[in-house]
This record gives sequence, C-alpha cells and structure tokens, in this order.
Amino acid sequence: MTDKTFQPTLAGLRAFVAVAEKRHFGSAATTLGVSQSTLSQALAALETGLGSHLVERSTRRVDVTPEGVQLLPLAQAVIDAAEAFTAVAAGTSDPLQGSMRLGLIPTVAPYVLPAVLAGLAQRLPALTLRVVEDQTERLLASLRDGALDAALISLPAGTAHLTTIPIYDEDFLLALPPGHPLSGKHRVPVSALADLPLLLLDEGHCLRDQALDVCQKAGVQADLADTRAASLATAVQCVAGGLGATLIPQSAAPIEAARSRLGLAKFAAPRPGRRVGLVFRPSSARDEPYRRLAGIIGELIAAEQSVRLTR
Repeated sequence: MTDKTFQPTLAGLRAFVAVAEKRHFGSAATTLGVSQSTLSQALAALETGLGSHLVERSTRRVDVTPEGVQLLPLAQAVIDAAEAFTAVAAGTSDPLQGSMRLGLIPTVAPYVLPAVLAGLAQRLPALTLRVVEDQTERLLASLRDGALDAALISLPAGTAHLTTIPIYDEDFLLALPPGHPLSGKHRVPVSALADLPLLLLDEGHCLRDQALDVCQKAGVQADLADTRAASLATAVQCVAGGLGATLIPQSAAPIEAARSRLGLAKFAAPRPGRRVGLVFRPSSARDEPYRRLAGIIGELIAAEQSVRLTR
C-alpha cells in the first residue's frame, strides 16, 4: 500500500523514466550520468514509497509494469515541470538555445530536412538538433514517454493530450508509370483511382491510411496492388517499374521525380492532401518557443516547396 506521506524525489522519477525509456539499467545510468547502483537505489526507493513495482527485472530484459505504464506520463510531466522551473530560475528558459530531440515521419523527413537543417543552422545557431525518423505511432509514444521533445507529423493523428501546431498544407499528386495516359494531366478526378492498381505503404504509415481515406471519400473501391513498400522511395520505384500507381505528397515530387522515370498528374479540385504540424507535450511549458520554431520551419519549407502555410 502506498505511504500517503511519501513524496517522490526527482532522482527517483528520473531513474524510473530513464529505465522505462532505455529498458536497460546500465544505459539508463549512463544517460543520467550516475552509477548503476545509484540509479537502482533511487528507483527502489520510489517503488518502496509508492508500494508498487514500476518495472520488471530479469537477467535478460527490463519491462515496464502496467502500474508503471500508467504512471510514466505523470513522472515525465513532473520532470518537465521541474526542468522548466530551474531553467527559468537560471535565466536559460529558451529551449531553442540548447539540445532538442525532434521526430519526423518517413514521408516528411527526407524531403524537408535539407532545407530545415540548413535554415535552422543559420536562424537558430544555438539549437542542436537530434533527429529521429519513425512512424507516427512510435513517435507519439516516444513523445509521451519523454524520449522526444517534439515531432513533425501529419495531422490529425492520435494527438490527445498533446499540443498541436499546424504548419503547412500540401496536395497529393498521382504518381504513374512513365508514358501513362494520365501523366501530365492537371485535373484528374479522384474517381480515376478506381481504374488503377494502387500501391500502398506498409501498415503503420499514415500515408497509407490517407490514400485509403481519399478513395473512401470519393466512393472509390481501390484496386489494391499486391506490392507493398516500406518506404515512399520504394513505392515510387515500383510505380516507375510499371507495377501500379500511388499517391505522393507534393513535397516529395521534386526528389522522387528526379531520380525515377515517373509520370505525375494533379487531381481536380478539391485536391486531396494533408496537413503537417508540430506536436509536443503541454507539460514541457514550451508553447511560445515551439510556436516560434514551427513558424521558422514553415518558412524554410515554403521557400523551397509548393506548400501552403497555415499560419
């Protein structure tokens, strides 16, 4: 039973969050800059005070218990609040002047990172970015667990209890095999998808769900090709090889068309597309600087891509 007079220490909470993130005591201790015995003692004291086991230990692995899963976001929120408090007290509260862990989905990262990284190096020279590319659900899980500070994803996407800042909208283009009769057209009806074998990305990619949603809204029963790809680049190569057609974001078109013999067509209005934005934990108390960051990212992308800023 929990001791109702017990007050968790930040050391205990940090130990718990680090172990939950790394799933390894040695790696967690290294992350926190403490010895493994110090980390173990801090976590044990937290568990004793709470009267609950937060992690399960074995010789081969470390797992978070159901109680730990429930308490982990709260522990991260306390740590965020404490760090914000001390940062403000020290006069160093601007997260854009330090290290930041930024996640990006695979259908955004390769197409915007060159402009974003180069531009941020000039506009925010004191910011050090660590970039993580992954599917939406894993990025959101890492964000909630504190392994990421913010993420650039397609909206909306299960962002309950997270702050969302829309950045830009972009159209989907129809990618076709070279020489296809629709290639180069500017007013292709979405209903044309009914006559095309549609290549989709693997489960977990938001672009797969968005392509199916486009078909559903148009009342089209998609003719799904047998081929599925783990990346947009692979899907485009399959399209160029005549295995079907697919939807690609406008921002991906310059790169993918340059390295593949690819036909492209634009849909008739209202054109299907997506909205991309920045998400982060409200408990991090970084609303103003992250809105500033989102604005800069939008300006950098819009300077090189045919996207429409939402702000």
